[in-house]
Amino acid sequence: MNLADITTVKSILSQPQKIVIVPHKNPDGDAMGACLGLCSFLKGMGQTAHVVSPNDYPKFLKWMPGNDEVVNFEWQPQEAYKLLDEATVIFTLDFNDLSRIGSMEAALKDRDADFIMIDHHQQPSDYAKMTYSDVTMSSTCEMVYNFIEYLGLTNSITADIATNLYTGIMTDTGSFKYRSTSSKTHRVVAELIDKGADNMEIHRQVFDTNSPSRLHLLGVALSNMVILPEYKTAYITLTQDELDQHEFKKGDTEGFVNYGLTLEGIIFALIFIENKEEGIIKISLRSVGDFSVNQFAREHFDGGGHDNAAGGKSDLSMQETVDRFNKILKNYKSELNP
Repeated sequence: MNLADITTVKSILSQPQKIVIVPHKNPDGDAMGACLGLCSFLKGMGQTAHVVSPNDYPKFLKWMPGNDEVVNFEWQPQEAYKLLDEATVIFTLDFNDLSRIGSMEAALKDRDADFIMIDHHQQPSDYAKMTYSDVTMSSTCEMVYNFIEYLGLTNSITADIATNLYTGIMTDTGSFKYRSTSSKTHRVVAELIDKGADNMEIHRQVFDTNSPSRLHLLGVALSNMVILPEYKTAYITLTQDELDQHEFKKGDTEGFVNYGLTLEGIIFALIFIENKEEGIIKISLRSVGDFSVNQFAREHFDGGGHDNAAGGKSDLSMQETVDRFNKILKNYKSELNP
């Protein structure tokens, strides 16, 4: 954030506002941590603030402080529209284009409220009055901490705010192992622990509450893994039938794609997950090194994200999607074998 942006935000927040905070569709730990953390902070300033999520999110995030007050746009449309109609300020967190909020996009377009974007993904749109965008950041939660710091109000960070921000940083950095984890990230995390974030309990709530059906589904995913050593690539497929057989719940496949990267010599990993309700194959892509899955997803699968972590989708069948991927992959052999 530059001085002009900080001045603008301070001016906006110096007056009573009705604020709505929105994460992307299918929000993850970083999105919900950022929204819940910022919401609690703004309430502490005396502002009226609510989180409106485009849809549901995983059970392993629903223990987070403030979760009980989240309005689900899909399940509670009347309440969501009422909040949006009254909103004077709308924060959009962890996404940078309104297309990332699914069916909620139409509800946000042409609003008179002041939009403030905080996000770390590439190629931001220009819909916001104030944009805080930094692709080098580990997470949107780290950016929310910086946002509070720019306002000179880190002393206002409570244990609940610290817990939410820590959760988002932890999940979006792969428990602090990704390249985007900087020395500043660790200093922020230390501050959050000092302010009351219980790192061991947060880790347990997120990672150590598996159901038997989820672990069985992981077994299916690993048995379905295809390894292509000549392309340093591994991919997993999961059909709707396989999900149904193992009582799939939102969030159950979180992290499955990363198993491919644990294989020696693999630098590109994907998971293809069938969603018959939406009529798509959802694709998660991960890489290590210089191979950009953001560019790959944007060019071939209507997606995007970060250089080493991105998402996409396909409107074809599972087999057609995998066949198309294998055909496309042949053009990247030299990039994957530098």
